[in-house]
Amino acid sequence: MKTHRCKTLLVALTVGAGLGTGLGMVGLVAYRLMAQHSPPGPSPMMTQDAHSLDSTHDMPSDSTHDTPMDYKALSDENWKAKLSAEEYRVLRCQGTERPYTGVYEQFWEAGTYVCKGCGAELFRSQTKFDAGCGWPSFYEGIASDRIREIKDYSHGMIRIEVRCARCDGHLGHVFDDGPQHTGLRYCINSVSLGFKKAEE
Repeated sequence: MKTHRCKTLLVALTVGAGLGTGLGMVGLVAYRLMAQHSPPGPSPMMTQDAHSLDSTHDMPSDSTHDTPMDYKALSDENWKAKLSAEEYRVLRCQGTERPYTGVYEQFWEAGTYVCKGCGAELFRSQTKFDAGCGWPSFYEGIASDRIREIKDYSHGMIRIEVRCARCDGHLGHVFDDGPQHTGLRYCINSVSLGFKKAEE
C-alpha cells in the first residue's frame, strides 16, 4: 500500500515538473515574441529615470540656429522700411547732414556710439572730442575691424570715407588732423549713429 502511494506521488511530481517546464517554455516564447514586436526604448519601469536624465530643461540651446543677420544682403526696400528718410539718405546713399545740426554734435554723456543701421559698436564716448567742425568727432574707433576705410573721390576731393564693416553703412570721413594720441579725426554724421548709455 505504501509502495503504491509512493509511485502515485512520484508520477504526480513528474507530471507537475513537466507542466512547470512546459509553462516555463511557453512563458519564455511569449516574452521573446513580445520583445520582437515592441517598439524600441526603455521599459516602462525605466521611463521615469530616463526622462529625469533626458530633461529638455537641462539641454543646452543649439546656438548654430541663432545665425546673425546678413545686413549686406538687405535690399533697398528693406533699408527704406528700416530707416527714416534722412537715415537712408546718409547711411545708404553716402549723404551728409548739415553741420551743427546733429543730435550728437554737442553731446557728452558716457556710453558707446553704435551704427544706426545694424547696432554694431563703433566708438566710445571717451574718444569723442570737440573738433569745432560741426559733426561729432572721435580720435579712435573701438576696433579696427569695426570700420571700413575706402578712398572717396567725390566733390573734386580725395578723402577717406568710413563705413560700418558689418552693414556697409556710410558713417562719414576720417582726417589726419586729430589729437596727437592718434592724429586722427573721425568726422561722423549724427544720423548714422545710435547711443548706448553707460551703466551706472
